[in-house]
Amino acid sequence: MRIVEREQQILRVKAASFHPQMKEALEKQIRAEVITTVQSTIELALVEELLAERNKMSVTPRRSGYYSRLLNTQYGRISEMMVPKLRFGNKEREWKILARYERNIVGLLAYAGYLYVMGLSLRDLQMALYFLLNSVLSTTAINRVTLKVQAQLDQERLKKIDKTPVALIVDGVWVRVQYDLGGFKVDKAGHRRRKRKAQDRVILCVLAVCRDGSSYVLHYEIAEDEDQAAWEALFAHLVARGLNPNAVKLVVSDGTKGLLAAMKQFLPKAQQQRCITHKVRGMNRYLTYQDLPALDEEGQALTTEKARQQRWHQLKTEAYAVYEKPSKTEAQAQLTTFVQKWQALEPKAVHAFQWGIQRTFTFYAFDKELYPLIRTTNLAERFFREFRTKSDEIGAFPNEASCLTLFMLVVSFDHAKHDRFSVANTS
Repeated sequence: MRIVEREQQILRVKAASFHPQMKEALEKQIRAEVITTVQSTIELALVEELLAERNKMSVTPRRSGYYSRLLNTQYGRISEMMVPKLRFGNKEREWKILARYERNIVGLLAYAGYLYVMGLSLRDLQMALYFLLNSVLSTTAINRVTLKVQAQLDQERLKKIDKTPVALIVDGVWVRVQYDLGGFKVDKAGHRRRKRKAQDRVILCVLAVCRDGSSYVLHYEIAEDEDQAAWEALFAHLVARGLNPNAVKLVVSDGTKGLLAAMKQFLPKAQQQRCITHKVRGMNRYLTYQDLPALDEEGQALTTEKARQQRWHQLKTEAYAVYEKPSKTEAQAQLTTFVQKWQALEPKAVHAFQWGIQRTFTFYAFDKELYPLIRTTNLAERFFREFRTKSDEIGAFPNEASCLTLFMLVVSFDHAKHDRFSVANTS
């Protein structure tokens, strides 16, 4: 890709990013991590600048450790910036990197972090940082910075769970991630590139729902599929982080395969709640549209398309009404009424709705205040919708770390916007 095309892509990504919309709560939440990352970036740049200057000297002095200094940034003060020294000439030295930073460093982490997350290679990030620092950092130095950022995110994502929620909502969102196949190839421009291939992967996400009605993302990880092995691995990771397997009483999910078997092994006290939204929407593909009405409720003629839309609207509205009943007994009675009305008109759809429907009534065993939260996977779907708007811009992520980083940013923004707990905040 030519530089001008990359620049246009960068500008599109920047315009689509949600950084300008960040509220004060999110800024406070990530301020400490931002300062640490900015400090790491500048310290590595200073070492590069010093080594470049030393190579130009007629008499080459040895390195002589570091001294600390203050540096103010837009995110706060770095109290101990480690500046490298030589054996002589330190007082007279004018640091170009620091001078450039103090004039134009606004948004360093925002730009560098977003550009890397949105799919830029290390060389592309090297180019982006050049415009901020007016100095080309080696790809090794940039790689060390990005690895530190990823390490900080993993530390947050995998920190100890001290309080186990009563319910978990589990779901997955599919992505494309590039993987190294080994070896090299020569592209059309004659450049030697590593052989890579984009493969389908799924981000498995776990949301916690507490008895007081609060909710937050507890865990997420990449898997090859939504199957028993993947769910077993995920639950094992949660238990290893400190989740009490006997304290989880409910797991909310769609119809994913292998989940029940994994629950039986790792969450022996938990029941499954099938998502009522998936259950209702699942009828749509079984509609046969028998005996469609010719007129609407106001006596106006209906086209075939309008009649189909009306049939589906009536069917799903009355299906959802089953779950609006205040008790399981009343819900089952409403289900009987629903079946009697629609069985003759839409037998396949009604059969699909009834199949395994008892698992959609599990939420009635819990407090009424929790019903809206624990009868669907809608909480997870909201994160996924926001994530897809960002990931669609990328296509295939360059690696798993960038994929998880983007997901974390979406989660952090949503938590701050709605004043929820931070990711996996169990204190």
